[in-house]
Amino acid sequence: MPQENPPCYEQLIEEHGLSDNKVESIITKYLQERELKPYQAELIKLQQHLDKTNQRMIILFEGRDAAAKGGTIRRVTRYMNEKHYRIIAMGKPTEEQRSQWFFQKYVSQFPHGGEVVLFDRSWYNRAMVEPVFGFCSTEEYKNFMKGVIGFEKDLIRQGTILVKLYFSVTKDAQKARFDRRTTDPLRQWKLSEVDMQAQERWDDFTKTKYEMLKRTHTSSAPWTVIRSMDKHKCRLNAIKTILNAVDYEGYNEGLDFVPDEKVVISGAREIELMNKQRLRSGKFTG
Repeated sequence: MPQENPPCYEQLIEEHGLSDNKVESIITKYLQERELKPYQAELIKLQQHLDKTNQRMIILFEGRDAAAKGGTIRRVTRYMNEKHYRIIAMGKPTEEQRSQWFFQKYVSQFPHGGEVVLFDRSWYNRAMVEPVFGFCSTEEYKNFMKGVIGFEKDLIRQGTILVKLYFSVTKDAQKARFDRRTTDPLRQWKLSEVDMQAQERWDDFTKTKYEMLKRTHTSSAPWTVIRSMDKHKCRLNAIKTILNAVDYEGYNEGLDFVPDEKVVISGAREIELMNKQRLRSGKFTG
């Protein structure tokens, strides 16, 4: 893929009257986006392979609010063929959906052969957000936790490629991102009532995260945890993780597909780290 030249430092200062710091930020962002492009080109190859082999793929994007899920989804799909992928972000369930089998509204959005579906939050809402805010009963939560492993086993057994990503952010980083949303008119739309309570309920979310990983990280449907404090590294390594999930044809042997071990860890390792936190301090700290 041909590389464009970065914007000229002096030209940005002279023509636009930008400060040195602003120019540095513009150039850094440009170089980061350019670094993603070879891997975004690989995602197109992955799509073509799925289309050729008539395979289905589902990618789950889970994690706390402001954990860089949305920005990562945009980078994953930026150059992909729009005919062969869909982004699903479920809203509040309707009364009809409330009366249905819990998974039904998600199954209705599942991919056909040759298609990728990306869930911006998924059925794991019932394991994280809903119990914390009381949007489901204790019985509904327990039923979900008992049934989800079998549901995913059937999904995979019938040929769907399932990638489960959990985006992990620190409490301080989440607060800084919320503060920016509060003051930036281009980001204020992202704030919701749930977001406003995320910091207050940090410990509750941490406990549900632990239970979710511990009980739903399986050999057939493992969780991959992406550290998202550095958004660029998060996006790059999430793309690498997705690419590594499919043995597609014609991959670029000159690219480094090995994820950064400081950014990408297995769900099993995250459980181990959280157990150590609890032993040392008496509670979970992340």
